[in-house]
Amino acid sequence: MSGRRIVIIIMWDISALEMVVYSRCSATGCNALVSDEMENVLNKGNNMEYIKATKKDAEKIYDLVQATIRTVYPKYYPKEVVDFFCEHHSFEKITADIEDGLVGVLFCDDKMVGTGCYRDNHITRVYVAPEFQGKGYGSYIMQCLENQIGTEYDSVYLDASLPAAHLYEKLGYKTIKHDKWPVDKGAVLVYEVMEKHFT
Repeated sequence: MSGRRIVIIIMWDISALEMVVYSRCSATGCNALVSDEMENVLNKGNNMEYIKATKKDAEKIYDLVQATIRTVYPKYYPKEVVDFFCEHHSFEKITADIEDGLVGVLFCDDKMVGTGCYRDNHITRVYVAPEFQGKGYGSYIMQCLENQIGTEYDSVYLDASLPAAHLYEKLGYKTIKHDKWPVDKGAVLVYEVMEKHFT
């Protein structure tokens, strides 16, 4: 699979928009699938860039991940599971992933709006700040990660949290296993292992 590159571009009726999407994505090495929501972002002239994270980004990435978990996850999980997610995505783990060159960050008009991380063909972290959700940024980050993974592997998998499972399904992921993980005070984290094959 070495050297394989996945390129997905949606063909829009407006040829100028198609060129904007391609040029913005290809400049970052990510030729990404663009959702209807993202079309609106690009139409507004927003400058978007997905780049490899550096150590100087660690604190902002940590703050974004923690704020997203604390804001979104309580709608789906008990406190013990929310605390588990926060501990699982600790500052130390994020920093180690950055040092290994596995973390990307998405900037839109110089604001950090989301982050993604993978190890081998396993997507391990995708978060979009709550105020930027529902605009297509998560789908964009996912496509960037898939492009990176697709250069060496013919499939990708992830552990889907309840808030994100619907997005992953929409992006072509299939549940291959239902799993659970015990956390504090008898609470149990139930999640889906999902997989997607590149064609």
